[in-house]
Amino acid sequence: MGILPEPTFWHRPPPPTSPRPPMMLQAAQKIMRPRYRDLFTAMCDSDPYRADAAYDAVLFDRSEALPDLAELYRMSPREPKLRFYAIQLMGFTEDARAIPLVMEALTDHDPSVRAEACRALEDLGAVDALQPLRDRIDDLDPEVRRAAREATAAITRRR
Repeated sequence: MGILPEPTFWHRPPPPTSPRPPMMLQAAQKIMRPRYRDLFTAMCDSDPYRADAAYDAVLFDRSEALPDLAELYRMSPREPKLRFYAIQLMGFTEDARAIPLVMEALTDHDPSVRAEACRALEDLGAVDALQPLRDRIDDLDPEVRRAAREATAAITRRR
């Protein structure tokens, strides 16, 4: 029997910080809807197929999940992987309500989250984010600088 390839994502998240589900998801029991709380927990699973299936389930109904994705981002200060996923999925919603929180993520302390925020704003076509994106062109991290340049150029072309 052959080895199955590892699932791939649009952009790779940072490596997991721990093999166990994040503590913040336990605290979110009264705030998040149970379906999304369980899916977010599964996205941190050490089994890449289970994690990928959970990601795909959230991706499938991403617009409906927007309030829970926003809560996931806010409640995960020590989990860059979850913040990365939350911002990435918000970018895929095509919902302008995601733009303010994604703009906030441009100043996240983790560079992979900042870079994904640039890409998400590009996906959202966020014209109002052009100046904050231009500010990220001077970021200390080269990936953030590249993502900011690409997003700025793409949004400017669409105008």
